[in-house]
Amino acid sequence: MRKLPPRLLLMFSIPLVLILFGTLGYYFIEDDYSLFDALYMTVITITTVGYGETHPLTTYGRIFTIVLLLVGVFSVFYAATEIVRGVVSGEVQEHFGRQRMVRALAALKNHLIVCGYGRMGKHVCREFARQRIPFVVVDRSADFQTGFDIPGGIALAGDATRDEILKEAGVDRARALVTVVPHDAENLYVTMSARLLNSKLYIVARAETDEAERKLMRAGADRVIAPYALGGSRIAQAVMRPTVLEFIDLATRTEHLELQIEQTIINVGSPLIGASLMNSKLRQDLGLIIVAIKKSNGTMAYTPPPETILQTGDTLIALGRRDQLDNLEQLAKG
Repeated sequence: MRKLPPRLLLMFSIPLVLILFGTLGYYFIEDDYSLFDALYMTVITITTVGYGETHPLTTYGRIFTIVLLLVGVFSVFYAATEIVRGVVSGEVQEHFGRQRMVRALAALKNHLIVCGYGRMGKHVCREFARQRIPFVVVDRSADFQTGFDIPGGIALAGDATRDEILKEAGVDRARALVTVVPHDAENLYVTMSARLLNSKLYIVARAETDEAERKLMRAGADRVIAPYALGGSRIAQAVMRPTVLEFIDLATRTEHLELQIEQTIINVGSPLIGASLMNSKLRQDLGLIIVAIKKSNGTMAYTPPPETILQTGDTLIALGRRDQLDNLEQLAKG
């Protein structure tokens, strides 16, 4: 748990130290003062309430009272002023906001991590928010936390190339990491660090050049995306195959509920295990089209024949409405 800033911690400590000092002073100077009497006398002296002495003070007790008044009143007023200033300036709120964020990060599990909150990072975060997937976005600039309002996301300021920042983002508990920092060198470093911290993490990295793409794959990225190459290809497809591109956009955008394409993994205990594609009646009962099946060994079967046997670990690429795809996911879970 993070401590308060040293300056604010000192301001909160000053009144406590003065009360302790005054209580012990009265207790040892005045023979007929109990600890409670000494505490009471200290509090009314420092706060300048002046209810009167509990017992008549000796000369030494009065001298001690003068010292306590001169030192205590100014010190307490100064501490109170600094505390109020910290509250008004937002320093205290920022500290407790940081504490809430740390607790929220500690509670995350099986979430996503996005490194880089530039133009591409914002699009990635918005897409995760549409899917209602919890995620953490890491960026060097602390300013981005102020205006960050994407639901389901936690903004963490820090350098994603540092192991301690990735650990704070919960890289050991995350299911995937996306690094879309503008520089290939940083994406490469983030990929290497994340892979060393979590060998099972699924990593998607951005690459600007073909050389960087090869290096990122060797560094441990599971998938590398080259935005300029991908954008150029889509522009060319928009000219040559506009209807095909329109169909792909329709099936892959989450806001189009009438038709979507989704992947679903068959888990242990699913009633689909051992059944052929035809006998599973995914087409007849759920109205789904199985576009492809990725086997657990990595092979991909496109437009699989009806006699294809479904097995544990198979990934079904299905086309249908959102409600139909949700029903498939329930079947696949078992």
